[in-house]
Amino acid sequence: MTRSTRSAVVSGAAAKTRSRRSRASARLVFLGPGLAYLVAFLLIPLALLLSYTVFRRGRFGGVVYEVTGENFTRLLDPLYLDVVLGSLKLATIATVIALLAGYPTAYLIARLPRRWKTVALVAIVLPFWTNFLVRVYAWIVLLSGPGLLNGALGKIGLGPYELLYGQGAIVTGLVYSYLPLMVLPLYAAIEKLDPQLREASANLGASPVRTFFSVTLPLTRSGVVTGCLFVFVPSFGNFIVPELLGGGRSIMVGNLIRDQFLKARDWPFGSTLALALLAVLIVLLLLQAWSARRA
Repeated sequence: MTRSTRSAVVSGAAAKTRSRRSRASARLVFLGPGLAYLVAFLLIPLALLLSYTVFRRGRFGGVVYEVTGENFTRLLDPLYLDVVLGSLKLATIATVIALLAGYPTAYLIARLPRRWKTVALVAIVLPFWTNFLVRVYAWIVLLSGPGLLNGALGKIGLGPYELLYGQGAIVTGLVYSYLPLMVLPLYAAIEKLDPQLREASANLGASPVRTFFSVTLPLTRSGVVTGCLFVFVPSFGNFIVPELLGGGRSIMVGNLIRDQFLKARDWPFGSTLALALLAVLIVLLLLQAWSARRA
């Protein structure tokens, strides 16, 4: 290899190195703020929670840095298992109701003329423009004893009923709060569905019901799974709705975790509960990803 050829190879390698460094610098400029935010407000708090799980509560609260496995065994206490199962039941009921209400809504929106689709989608998303706490308080006005709903029932000779501070009120609040998160992914899945498939099913003699269960529903399964996940996950860990609409009578996992940190001041066990909840949610996300890949 001649000297000129060697110098050309060296200069080319140097140029490639400079190009890689410039690309890495550009990535760092654009990704740096987001990565710093994730590290500061996600990874570091999770690391602290994880470290607290192996320590015990102090006599007057806080953390005593003595290693113990008691926090993990307490998770199997029937008292806490009942709270988890109760939260699972309420979140599942809210998810099923949201699916039964959201699928027809998304289907009808997908069948609307194009100019009305935008109006309908804005109407679905509109509640998110209002503060979550304000929306929950609005249901207190509607469901309370002298509220609007009982007042309307009284005018036709019915009621008043105890609509507030029960599991029914909690489910109502959860469905109302997260129904748009069900409708939007369902709409996206139904919108992409080829209408010729439904036409072919009808031409082959299938009834509308058979077409729905054999063609439409299987092809929109990814939207169903995503919508159910979007509703179930925040419902399972919610603590505002049970506190305000349930009156504290029905404790969910979110309320239990909050009480461990703020009332019992048992940070190690509260951290263990929070990480157990996070582990359940990660499993659900992995199942959703697996279902999406199969679809």
